[in-house]
Amino acid sequence: MNDENRPRIKVSGWSLALASVLAMGALLTPPASAQVPARFYWKTLSGGSAVPLIVNSMSGNTNPFDPALTVNSGAHFEGTLALAGYAHTFSLFDRSTMVAVLLPMGRLSGEVIANNQIVGQPASGFGDPTLEFDINVVGPGAQKNLVDALRYEPKFSLDLIADLAVPIGEYDSDQPLNLGQNRWYGRVGAPIVWQLGPWVPGRRTTLEFLPAVWLFGDNDDYVGQTLETDPLVQLDAHLTRDFTERLWGAVDGAWYTGGKASVDGVDGEKLDNLAFGLTFGYQINENLGLTFGYKSTISDSAPGDLRMDGFMVSLVSGWHPIIEGARRLQKE
Repeated sequence: MNDENRPRIKVSGWSLALASVLAMGALLTPPASAQVPARFYWKTLSGGSAVPLIVNSMSGNTNPFDPALTVNSGAHFEGTLALAGYAHTFSLFDRSTMVAVLLPMGRLSGEVIANNQIVGQPASGFGDPTLEFDINVVGPGAQKNLVDALRYEPKFSLDLIADLAVPIGEYDSDQPLNLGQNRWYGRVGAPIVWQLGPWVPGRRTTLEFLPAVWLFGDNDDYVGQTLETDPLVQLDAHLTRDFTERLWGAVDGAWYTGGKASVDGVDGEKLDNLAFGLTFGYQINENLGLTFGYKSTISDSAPGDLRMDGFMVSLVSGWHPIIEGARRLQKE
């Protein structure tokens, strides 16, 4: 029986703030070609979950499913890359922690230069699934209850992340263009979120960095040859700002260096490229967040330069049992 004198919990204000971080912060890790979105590593209440759908429409001279960003001079690719997955947050040693799994899928088409021949080919299906582990090492402790969440401010926050891609995606050794990469690869990085000014919804500003290194095993059946790739260093940067409690935007930048590929001992060129973009995010309701983004490389006119541009749209559903329980109490 309902008690009319029972204290009421005001859900709308804080649930929107928490769900905003839950829905937009647990987006999972995309390939290097699809830059990690701004506000990706914002922290939320431990025990939350999120399911994202991220769609990228990309073109350029590198396979968008390949995080090595290997440049194929004279080639041109167009592709639609969709990523779906699941993320869960929890507390480990009193630090905010996230585990996630991501499954890429989509289609590719274009002209590829292989064995000194121009080959036109399409590819479609599933790519290599990726696992990610993320733990905060500098900054406030894990948010274990609503009081922690309401008092939370990132100040200066530093994480450690590790990703591993499992090479079970669709792969045809007779063609160079594939969704699966036929080799193990992964990433280690140290995301940074630096709070600038007050931590009040509608007024939040952050400067964010993600220095990371991608590591690659060998593909010993790349069109009958062996493909080796040096480590690739990637630095993502974002300056983000709230416009309202629900709407925010970011200026994005990325730098890629290294990642020199060799095929049967014949070396290619290492990367040294910059990309810039814009991101806009909107919190539809307490459970759904929407993001739009665009990114393009610059100073990319030389034959060996990385050239790519792409649009990204993401829809993320986030939830937490505490929030859902409080919402039910509010309705009683």
